[in-house]
Amino acid sequence: MGHKEDLLEGAKSCLLEKGYARTTARDIVAASGTNLASIGYHYGSKEALLQQAFLALTEEWGDRVGPAGSGEDRKALPADPYERFHTVWDQVIAAAGASRPVWKLQTEVVTRLDDDEKLREAIKEPQREGRLGMAEVFLGLDPEADPERARVAGLLCQALATGVMIQWMVDPETAPTADDLTAGLKVLMGEG
Repeated sequence: MGHKEDLLEGAKSCLLEKGYARTTARDIVAASGTNLASIGYHYGSKEALLQQAFLALTEEWGDRVGPAGSGEDRKALPADPYERFHTVWDQVIAAAGASRPVWKLQTEVVTRLDDDEKLREAIKEPQREGRLGMAEVFLGLDPEADPERARVAGLLCQALATGVMIQWMVDPETAPTADDLTAGLKVLMGEG
């Protein structure tokens, strides 16, 4: 790896360990084995590097907890929408313990958005893409074939994911399971 990649890995490590606000440029340099000048050279600023590291962590989390990576993984999901929804949520919830550092970081980042317009702008497009990815994975919708259905379904999935994440952070003992979420969806659909 070169300095650019080392810096990104160091920043990701610092974000998970110290959080967004408490990570300093010196922390990143120490974690990456690089130098302060490398941050400016490769990323322009510490803030730009932290934004990139945050987005990379979020994307990596999505790849780990669900079958979002390959087309083969997606094809292996059940065709029945309720079974598919349950299967994907089961995977996300099974990773809740390991996901906690990323979820904690995400909640911290959200609290910074009112005061950091560059951060807000940096995460807008990835958030939109994430919604479409969630519609595809959770519900089997093709964003290219039916963009509006995928958009609104992605909005719902993202809202649900945020709520589930917060519930698991606050009280894992009473947080929803995949069974709970699927049963709740059926009630909403008038089928439960």
